[in-house]
Amino acid sequence: MKLDTIFGVDYADPALHARGLYIGGEWLPGNGIPVVDPATTDVLAEVPDASMADAMRAVDAAEAAAADWRATPARQRAEVLQRWFQLMLDHSEELARLISLENGKALPDARGEVAYAAEFFRWYAEEAVRIPGEFRHAPSGANSILVDHEPIGIAVLITPWNFPAAMATRKIGPALAAGCTVILKPASETPLTAYAMARLGAEAGVPPGVVNVLTTTQPAAITNAMLADPRVRKLSFTGSTGIGRILLAEAAKTVTSCSMELGGNAPFLVFDDANLAAALDGAMVAKMRNAGEACTAANRFYVQSGLHDAFVDGLTKRMAALQIGHGTETETQVGPMITTAAVSKIDRLVSDAVAQGARLHTGGKPLPGNGYFYPPTVLDNVPHDANIAHAEIFGPIAAVYRFETEAEAIRLANDTEYGLAAYVYSGDLSRALRVGKGIESGMIAINRGLMSDPAAPFGGAKQSGLGREGGITGILEFMEPKYFAVDF
Repeated sequence: MKLDTIFGVDYADPALHARGLYIGGEWLPGNGIPVVDPATTDVLAEVPDASMADAMRAVDAAEAAAADWRATPARQRAEVLQRWFQLMLDHSEELARLISLENGKALPDARGEVAYAAEFFRWYAEEAVRIPGEFRHAPSGANSILVDHEPIGIAVLITPWNFPAAMATRKIGPALAAGCTVILKPASETPLTAYAMARLGAEAGVPPGVVNVLTTTQPAAITNAMLADPRVRKLSFTGSTGIGRILLAEAAKTVTSCSMELGGNAPFLVFDDANLAAALDGAMVAKMRNAGEACTAANRFYVQSGLHDAFVDGLTKRMAALQIGHGTETETQVGPMITTAAVSKIDRLVSDAVAQGARLHTGGKPLPGNGYFYPPTVLDNVPHDANIAHAEIFGPIAAVYRFETEAEAIRLANDTEYGLAAYVYSGDLSRALRVGKGIESGMIAINRGLMSDPAAPFGGAKQSGLGREGGITGILEFMEPKYFAVDF
């Protein structure tokens, strides 16, 4: 696919971003990892398969650039991020099409991701010049207390395939604003967007070695090798809880600081006093953003008895009407899943629920033909002990459950090891806030189906992770506080 652009470079062209590993400001050629269009199963391009030596080369490059970047005035770091933000906007349509090609998501979702991703650069361009410090007197009166914040050091950033631009910028932005150099390892399913980001970063003025990008088919070995290097002082990971536990154990060997954004199983609570139309609008956003392939996606819909039947009917009609197709086609509202394995997992969860007595209202079977397509699906009467009630679905499946009381809704919402996101719909704000306080989750959306915002702290409780990304706290994840006891 080619686009005519006024910039002379087509960022939607997969071949442009398959020219090598990006280390120390140079493109190191190679191949070995095919990037597949999940809507057609066609190979878009091949990217390099990094070796252990490549990983160490990236750490060397990050170390070589670290001192100068750390010493770069905050205003200059901010201006680089601001230029990067503007370049993303300039190439936004091309980037959206690239994301649709390698990830499969519908163009409206891809456009939304690019806009959201770019905002992290703008937000952290502004936060770079507002890094806090502290001055106060010791209670004893013996001395004064000064607290500074310094860059934590070289950071390894590991991102998933579902938001290939936003997960990268949400980590790169605060790291660079704090004065850290980074090594980004994107998911091998969607690496082209990461290489496109590196290219834009170089154009924005990111010095060589400050941002390095590796793709590999041996992520565990490569990551472990980098974490074992004492020069690496930070790991920021977004992915499954299972992999997160393994990485935490590995990072413990060198006491490396970790930020972990892990799995989710978001409950969506609808009370009888909610506005039904608004709840359905929010449900479609919370469930079908990125076709359900999001850690914040609503998985478990708990609807109070008075609205349950009307909610199921309304949701079924809306889900059944969605247009399925290739993400780059303008009429598409739901694209493919990322892999055939993802389709198989979704189908197993749905089949298990139906076998245990769940009612299927629409969808429920993989679509035939090329591509990894699964239709929007609605289930109700789902048993609470069905696998789908406890798994992170990562697909366009809405499982609806009935509840009677507020206390029951809170208990059901908390019946999971995860605690990332939750949604509450009620016409009574005091009730919504009370219920939100009772839910064990890092983020609560009240009467809205979207909560992600670069200006807000993103992260979870329980098995959903450690630390926060975004907001005023996000930059501190990449800094170490240093205390000075001063006698003037």
